[in-house]
Amino acid sequence: MNTQHFLIGALLVASLTGCAAVATKTNTLSDERILSETGGVLGLSPSELTLVERRTEGVNTYVTLKASNGKTYACTVNGGNLFSFGMTNPPVCNAR
Repeated sequence: MNTQHFLIGALLVASLTGCAAVATKTNTLSDERILSETGGVLGLSPSELTLVERRTEGVNTYVTLKASNGKTYACTVNGGNLFSFGMTNPPVCNAR
């Protein structure tokens, strides 16, 4: 019975790891779309934002933005991949 539980657990971990890899590789978010969506949440136009850093892990894209007023923001955009059919949830942004 313990071997069966181990195998089921290993299969679950492997499938979740595979899903995260597929989500990362199928991310379709352009820099322009990220600036547009995060700008809407921050109340700024995309032209007022500069994308400083970007990384995608699984279904989330993490970005650092610099506004023309000098403020820096850390934002998370969830979605934009095969599993979400390209759709995203509203970004979550925090001032740094």
